[in-house]
Amino acid sequence: MKLLKRSRTPALADRLVWQCASLLLSYPDGAQLAAAEELLDHVEGAAAEQLSATLAAVRALGPMQAAQDYVATFDMRRRATMYLTYWTAGDTRNRGQAMLAFAQAYRDAGAPAPADEAPDFLPVVLEFAATVDAGVGRRLLTEHRVPLGVLHGVLRDVGSPYASAVAAVLATLPVATDEELRRAQRLAADGPPAEAVGLQPFTLTVPPKRAGEAGVGMNRAGEAGVGMNRAGEGGR
Repeated sequence: MKLLKRSRTPALADRLVWQCASLLLSYPDGAQLAAAEELLDHVEGAAAEQLSATLAAVRALGPMQAAQDYVATFDMRRRATMYLTYWTAGDTRNRGQAMLAFAQAYRDAGAPAPADEAPDFLPVVLEFAATVDAGVGRRLLTEHRVPLGVLHGVLRDVGSPYASAVAAVLATLPVATDEELRRAQRLAADGPPAEAVGLQPFTLTVPPKRAGEAGVGMNRAGEAGVGMNRAGEGGR
């Protein structure tokens, strides 16, 4: 489906950014990168530059190096995890309930919770916001704006190309308040909450283990563009 530029509204523009960022922040795959490139034809301004920078950098690495870089960035650094409830609930008993809240939001919007990925995984949340319910998706992202800001700072500090994609997402959300900025500073300095006991029945590894190379998000088949389907197979 080709999206006509004259039909874009601010809401649609944000959904395009979220869809493209979801593809770029998933485990790197040639089909996903091709779909992201097609979507970028319809993104404008700073977001287009930021997302294009991530795309170009990941492609320049080559498939094998890109995969290794992705694992080293997101799976080997707790401070760079894209599992949003880790930032808000950490290693505490509250994390299971926080994850269930994401899954329930998807079900309430008429979409099943993802079977092959945790519901709080950032690319999943972005795809939900882009293709299922922009209002609920924006709320979920805004509620986790502080963790997203910390994630962006970590990626920026280590020189990761993925920092630009997260910056594009942040630009679609309301500006952080002074209190949120102070929370971000504390979170960056101290890390997420921790609890020594009482983690059952929601004990999780961080990042959570993922089975195989299953797809990310609600649906990945079909043409690129905003809708219930999209091109490419999801990543880890």
